Amino acid sequence: MNDELQDLKNLGKTSAQWLHAAGIHSASDLRRLGAVDAYRAVRTRGFRASKVLLYAIEGALLDIHWNDISDERKDALNRQLDALSSRRRH
Repeated sequence: MNDELQDLKNLGKTSAQWLHAAGIHSASDLRRLGAVDAYRAVRTRGFRASKVLLYAIEGALLDIHWNDISDERKDALNRQLDALSSRRRH
């Protein structure tokens, strides 16, 4: 079976399975949500994904290896994630 998500850079079988379980089935689904919301969708399904998944998704969207994402961009993603998380708690 061809899995469009696995064809993206950084995303392997497990990442794709987690994304599918979160209702994300295509590159366009991923683009529509963005890295932070896709990562949150995986985490809210109970998967214990590390921040590397967040960076891997961002890298997939940018078509670069996640390790090539700048520290500034990683910090921005983390701030966005923290802001969403704190908003949900209040």
